[in-house]
Amino acid sequence: MDCGMKNRISQIIKPETGRTVMLAVDHGYFLGPTTGLEEPRKIIAELLPYADSLMLTRGMLRTSVDPNASVPIVLRASGANSIIGDDLSNEAITVSVKDAVRLNVSAVALSIYVGGKYEHQTLKNLASLISECEEYGIPVLAVTAVGKEMARDAKYLSLACRIAAELGAHMVKTYYCDDFEKVVKSCPVPVVIAGGKKIPEKEALELAYNAVRDGAAGVDMGRNIFQSKDPVGMIKAVRSIVHENVSAEKAYKTLKL
Repeated sequence: MDCGMKNRISQIIKPETGRTVMLAVDHGYFLGPTTGLEEPRKIIAELLPYADSLMLTRGMLRTSVDPNASVPIVLRASGANSIIGDDLSNEAITVSVKDAVRLNVSAVALSIYVGGKYEHQTLKNLASLISECEEYGIPVLAVTAVGKEMARDAKYLSLACRIAAELGAHMVKTYYCDDFEKVVKSCPVPVVIAGGKKIPEKEALELAYNAVRDGAAGVDMGRNIFQSKDPVGMIKAVRSIVHENVSAEKAYKTLKL
């Protein structure tokens, strides 16, 4: 791995703790104006100071993020589907690597659907994107998307994460599950966990705590932060868990709900 690649990864996963708090606000690429993200510029400005990196689409980066902000960007590079389409897994690469370079991003992200109808297509997308990004020293985050028919268990998630790593992904985003340690141990690159759909704040903080305790390199949360009644308090609480090993119970007590 060259120096540029290592430097970009270190911008996202902080060397001091080996962990990261990624703020995911890319939901609109298939959900449209998601609750809490109707005015993305406003909520992003409030939360940005507490995020180690920001995951979003190029459209939102260009329109809703202050260009003077120094936060590392993880750019969503796959899509071309929607919740009203026939299959969410039917994704394509939607951003050129040259555009990612122009946007000065620290990494790009792409979803794979292992076991889905379009498994081959999405895995090929990942391999192609990695090959192109290697030329520019840009790391790729593989997102192990899970369809309704897939079990979010250690066997399936280990399979999906390992395949992503084998294809050359530099980081993997996946879901937390029972026996999560097995997923982490069988994946030779850093694993961050997705926050998923909005759940009660206490449960979301417990999710973050359990994930990093079991080996995750951090979290990539979106709805469980920006849909909270106390978004700023929530991201601060998540940070305290991820970077300071604060208990979920103690972190929860800091919220203004």
